[in-house]
Amino acid sequence: MTSKTSYVLIHGAWLGGWCWARVRTLMESANARVFTPTLSGLGERAHLAKPVPSLDTHIEDVVRVIEAEELERVVLVGHSYAGMVITGVADRIKSRIGKLVYLDAAVPSDGDDFVSHIPGIAETDAERRRSAFRSMSKDGSWLAPPPPEKAGVSEVQDVDWVKRRSTPHPLRTWLDPVRFHNSGHQGIAKTYILATKPLTTIMGYPVNGEVAKKGGEWAYREISCGHATMVVEPQRTAELLLEAGAIA
Repeated sequence: MTSKTSYVLIHGAWLGGWCWARVRTLMESANARVFTPTLSGLGERAHLAKPVPSLDTHIEDVVRVIEAEELERVVLVGHSYAGMVITGVADRIKSRIGKLVYLDAAVPSDGDDFVSHIPGIAETDAERRRSAFRSMSKDGSWLAPPPPEKAGVSEVQDVDWVKRRSTPHPLRTWLDPVRFHNSGHQGIAKTYILATKPLTTIMGYPVNGEVAKKGGEWAYREISCGHATMVVEPQRTAELLLEAGAIA
């Protein structure tokens, strides 16, 4: 047994467990136990591209890590798309989750996909966004990585690092709905961390932040940088994750 708090950090689209390297080092130096799994079909697991992974596959990836490592009271962190994943994980193994942290991320309700998670979105707008996602995929299955600058990465060495390591992301994971069998994230303390410079408005994350500001099961924090917080502000990202774990 260990007295260390266990954190499981889940990356967003196109990335892999590698993107947490700086944050993980900082958190481990603060006596945290940190796991940074890579989702199927991405990063060093790109060889698992067939069959094309689904959202359920990615949820199962994380469930298996937590169960195999026999983790309890986990602080489960999801960045961006991985908000979909950690919500599904919480629904499946709620008794093992101590805290959820949504890092500039989607917060879905039952039946939502990576489009309809945005609170208040009209179905016509949601379908238009799904069509836009489909049009982004040249082969109908995979989404090519965008320029890192779109996620707020500006330092030349960081841009090169992210470009070098990024891999295509499976389109279907953005279109698959998450289905709840155990009330999703309800009943679990949650922190929402919003990247504010600039806001990731196109993905609806500021709207999720407004919901979190109302309190209840939510705590709300901000980080003054672009979307790829773990790359551009690893120190502050680590501090906020450790803070969330301390009040789990």
